[in-house]
Amino acid sequence: MFIYVILFPLVALLLMGTFFVVKQQTAAIIERFGRFTSVRQSGLHLKIPFIDRVSGRLSLKIQQLDVVVETKTKDDVFVKLKVSVQFQVIKTKVYDAFYKLDYPHDQITSYVFDVVRAEVPKMKLDSVFERKDDVAVAVKAELNDAMTEYGYDIVKTLVTDIDPDAQVKEAMNRINAAEREKVAAQFEGDAARILIVEKAKAEAESKRLQGQGIADQRREIARGLEDSVKVLNNVDINSQEASALIVVTQHYDTLQSVGAESNSNLILLPNSPQAGSEMLNNMVASFTASNQIGEEMKKATEREKQKQAKKG
Repeated sequence: MFIYVILFPLVALLLMGTFFVVKQQTAAIIERFGRFTSVRQSGLHLKIPFIDRVSGRLSLKIQQLDVVVETKTKDDVFVKLKVSVQFQVIKTKVYDAFYKLDYPHDQITSYVFDVVRAEVPKMKLDSVFERKDDVAVAVKAELNDAMTEYGYDIVKTLVTDIDPDAQVKEAMNRINAAEREKVAAQFEGDAARILIVEKAKAEAESKRLQGQGIADQRREIARGLEDSVKVLNNVDINSQEASALIVVTQHYDTLQSVGAESNSNLILLPNSPQAGSEMLNNMVASFTASNQIGEEMKKATEREKQKQAKKG
């Protein structure tokens, strides 16, 4: 029983020191007495217990390192760039990646700083925003040349953020706001001009139609007067008498229209006594003439009826 108690732990230790597992997308480095022996990929593996040991493991997955670099542009504006570097260990160069570099992140960061501070000072601030892909390509090219030797492959580099100084951003926002206000003012001016033009066109059309209506009204009045004169001429009333009758008729029509309105005001000009008496005399004469013309029209009508009766 004592022997089993002693042997069982020894057997367990031997088994644990002999078998080991490497996870997917991982490489294990095996050393024997401190000397590199082999690289083991994913799966179950054997090693000599107490002689071989797993000295380290490297992930073969794509990793990302974010580097923030502060530099100055060509137009003397300080700006911070965030560069994201995606990299992975080359499967066939695990030995180089493990033994040649102690801190690969520090190495990559140094190269990113070097490239960004060499490229960005050649550009103005606006160009940095427009040509950020050029900066990313330059970083990738430089890192590929340097890191391939150490067993690392640079998959992708991205400039994910460009952050100028706060005062510069405020100035850029003011410029942008001013440009937008300028465009808005131009649109408002165009709209106001179009409104004025259309309003002028509408007023012109209204005046034209109003003038046409007045002209048509006067034309019809003239035709009516002409017809009235012709009718009066047919009953032996001359043009002067007919004109006087029409004037008196229009005068009374005007008085009737003025009297129909409760809030109307009537002004008779001129207001001198002499002019007033002359106006009154003229009105009396016109009234007398209109009565005479009426009597003549009645007589003419009677004569016409008698003639018709004799013919009948």
